[in-house]
Amino acid sequence: MALRERRRCGPARSSVTALADRFRLDGRTAVVTGGLGRLGPVWARVLCQAGARVAAVDLPGLPVPDSMADLLGGGALEVFGADVTSRESVDRMATAVRDRFGEADILINNAGIDAPPEASTRTFTLADHDAGVFLRTLEVNVLGAFVCSQVFGSRMAQRGHGAIVNIGSLYASVSPDARLYEHLPTDPAFLKPPAYGASKAALVNLTRYLATHWGPAGVRVNALSPGGVEGGQDPEFKRKFNERVPLGRMCAPEDLEGPLLFLASGASSYVTGVELLVDGGFSAW
Repeated sequence: MALRERRRCGPARSSVTALADRFRLDGRTAVVTGGLGRLGPVWARVLCQAGARVAAVDLPGLPVPDSMADLLGGGALEVFGADVTSRESVDRMATAVRDRFGEADILINNAGIDAPPEASTRTFTLADHDAGVFLRTLEVNVLGAFVCSQVFGSRMAQRGHGAIVNIGSLYASVSPDARLYEHLPTDPAFLKPPAYGASKAALVNLTRYLATHWGPAGVRVNALSPGGVEGGQDPEFKRKFNERVPLGRMCAPEDLEGPLLFLASGASSYVTGVELLVDGGFSAW
């Protein structure tokens, strides 16, 4: 009996190993835009841990955050400067990445503008919201992703393989609840900028467009939409937000690592054109 059980377990262990190998990214090059921002280090770290060479792309001159400083110097990660809204700038950066690491196999379109309450220096009413600010958010969050996809996605299509992951948001699917911010001592009351959710909804639809366009060429394009990522929010906001979440808590950065690795790797080889919501069930209600 014991011998038969060992024989049954042998193939199972081999299958587990083979499945784990599908999440590996050894020998592949990944580009992460907005690589020095809030979530950029999360994506960069998990991609490096899976074996990829990672190009963290952000505006020139920005400091490297402490959360990713330990990744530098080992040859697996390097920082590149570029403005994602400029085709000329992205072309130069893509050439530099190719010369350093080889052609990109993975693109994480993470660069974006957000305005959480703690980052707001001026609140506004909807009637007096600056149209220039609205347009700039669309430019970075949507046009920036499109330009980077043009450059890297086209090269992937020529080579017959690649994976693009666009970083969306819970607010691509639902509207922000202004009641979550009513306790904040601002005048006028804090409003989540309307362009943020609009830009992320546009990015999700762009994901579907690119997935159908490049699917025949072997390039998969998906969206990963986090919901309510823990980041030092005030206790009252977290209490109110958590009451809306079936899992009862905000998203921890490590909750995003597995979903990102799934979409970037061969583990999702038959998945394209989808939005993967990582929101603790918030949007289920």
